[in-house]
Amino acid sequence: MRAHPLATDAMLAFGAFVAMVVGSFADPHGPHGPTFGTRNPEPVSLLLMLLGATALVFRRRQPRAVLAVTCGLSLLELTTGEPRAPVAMCTVIALYTVAARTDRPTTWRIGLLTMAGLTGVAMLAGPLPWYAQENLGIFAWTGMAAAAGDAVRSRRAFVDAIRERAERAERTRDEEARRRVAEERLRIARDLHDVVAHHIALVNVQAGVAAHVMDKRPDQAKEALAHVRDASRSALNELRATVGLLRQSGDPEAPTEPAPGLGVLDELVDTFRHAGLPVEVIVQLDGAAGPLPAAVDLAAYRVIQEALTNVRKHAGPAAKAEVSVVRVGPSVEVTVLDDGGESADPSPEPVDPGGGHGLLGMRERTGALGGTCFAGPRYGGGYRVHAILPLA
Repeated sequence: MRAHPLATDAMLAFGAFVAMVVGSFADPHGPHGPTFGTRNPEPVSLLLMLLGATALVFRRRQPRAVLAVTCGLSLLELTTGEPRAPVAMCTVIALYTVAARTDRPTTWRIGLLTMAGLTGVAMLAGPLPWYAQENLGIFAWTGMAAAAGDAVRSRRAFVDAIRERAERAERTRDEEARRRVAEERLRIARDLHDVVAHHIALVNVQAGVAAHVMDKRPDQAKEALAHVRDASRSALNELRATVGLLRQSGDPEAPTEPAPGLGVLDELVDTFRHAGLPVEVIVQLDGAAGPLPAAVDLAAYRVIQEALTNVRKHAGPAAKAEVSVVRVGPSVEVTVLDDGGESADPSPEPVDPGGGHGLLGMRERTGALGGTCFAGPRYGGGYRVHAILPLA
C-alpha cells in the first residue's frame, strides 16, 4: 500500500463508489427501519457519485482540491437530489485526508467550514425538512472525519518523534563511544610517553656515564650500570601496568597496583639525583584538608616527571632543578624550575611553539582537570613549568 499509493486510493475510491451506489437504493424511512429496493437513484446522482469517487483517486496528491471538488458535488446533490444519494461520503473521505495531512488549526478551519456549509445547505436549500436526520447525519459524519484525521495525524507525528529520538540517541551513543575510545587512546599514549621518555632518558645518561668511566673507574661504571638496570626494571613495570589497562576486566593478569602519585615523589627525584641532576623539592600540602584526588595526584606526578626529564635531556650538564608543590586555596600549584646549566647549548634546535609530545601531554592532563599549564623559558636563562590543578 505504501509502495503504490495511487493504486490503493483507486481501490478505496472503487469501494466508496460501490457503497454509495448500494446506499442510494436504501430507504432510511421504512416501516421497520432502512429497506433496500424501495427506491432508485437518479442518473444525475449516479454521475455525481462516479465523479466524486474518481476525485478520491487523487486525494493524496491534491487533498484540498479533491475536498473542494467533492464538496461541490455534495452541495449539488443536496439541493437537487430526490431521493437524495449519499454523495457526501466522498466529502467525508476527502475531509479525513485533509485533516490527516495538515496541522490542527487548518483542520479546525476547514472542518468547521465544511461541516457548517454542507449542513446549512442541506437544512435550508434541500428538499427535506431542516430537522431531518439525514441533515444531522451529514454534520456528524463530517465532524467525525475531521476528528479521526486529526487523531491519525497526531499519532503519526508522535511515532515520527519517537523514531527521530531513537535515531538521535543511537547517533549520540556512537559519537560518545568514538569519543571515549579517542580519549582512552590519548590517555594511554600520554602514559606511555611519560614512562618511556623518563626512563629511557635516565638509561641513556647512565649508559653514557658507564661508557665514559668503564676503563678508568670500573666501580663508578658498575654503579651507573646498576642505575641502568633499576631504571629499565621500573620502565618495564610501568609499561606492564599501562599495557595491562587494555586487558579485559575479568583477566586475572590485569594490574591492581595504584597509579603513581606524589606519595612516591621522593623515589622519582632520587632517580634524577642518581643521574647527576641536583633537585630540590618543596612540598606544602595541608594535611588537614584530606588527601588529593587521585586524578590530581597522578597529574601532578606526571607533570613533575616530564618536566624533570626535559631538564635532564635539554639543559646543560651542570643544571639544577627546583620542584615545588603547594596547595593554594581550591587548587594545587606545581612548579618546576631549572637554571639551564653553565654548559647549555647556546643555539638549540628550533622547537615547535606548541611543544613536543611531553609538553602537549602536560597541557592535556591539566586541561582535562580544568586547570592550566605554562611552559617556557625563564628570564636570565633556564626553563619554567607551572601547572595549576583544581581540586574540585
